[in-house]
Amino acid sequence: MENQISILLGPPGAGKGTQARMLENQFGLVQLSTGDLLRAAVAAGTDAGKQAKAVMEDGDLVSDDIVIAILRDRLGEADCAKGVILDGFPRTTVQAEALDALLSETGQRINAAISLEVDDGAMVTRISGRYTCGGCGEGYHDSFKQPAKSDVCDTCGGGVFKRRADDNAETVASRLEAYHAQTAPLIAYYDGKGALQSVDAMGDIDAIAKELGALVALATA
Repeated sequence: MENQISILLGPPGAGKGTQARMLENQFGLVQLSTGDLLRAAVAAGTDAGKQAKAVMEDGDLVSDDIVIAILRDRLGEADCAKGVILDGFPRTTVQAEALDALLSETGQRINAAISLEVDDGAMVTRISGRYTCGGCGEGYHDSFKQPAKSDVCDTCGGGVFKRRADDNAETVASRLEAYHAQTAPLIAYYDGKGALQSVDAMGDIDAIAKELGALVALATA
């Protein structure tokens, strides 16, 4: 079986992070999100991390070239040998093309680009209700996924939780607009490559995870 490279596509609140962690546990893959990659590279002091730090300290957005350089470094680490799940990257077709070029260097390709299909109108409730464990990053939700024991993380036992400042109704509309303008075209991009799969992500978390798991398994069968 070749290394599994899967991408989860979907607007803010679609459940990409939650589902990526479940796939990570099921298949032994590594979840890679852009934010985590940048923070880790900066903390490690890699060449690309130093470039990213300088850009972020100036208040600018990190360029695609720097993100790709950081991703190249991360994919070369031992724990990624079995495969990865990309969560939040690529966000544009330009990034997708750069990712294809990166993977081709090592003879890899995208096995599956899975679009989590959701109703925009439901995203306000989803986004405004979500929060994470401050210790391990496990995701929770006021309505859909609360810890088994109140105020105690199921994964690490921590008791400190946090919410993103921009997870509120006022910012959801603009974030969805940005997604549809920049990221939704990726659906057509990966469809054209024969790698696109779609999942109805409006249902039960475990049911969605089961369907995603089947698609990931099939992609490298």
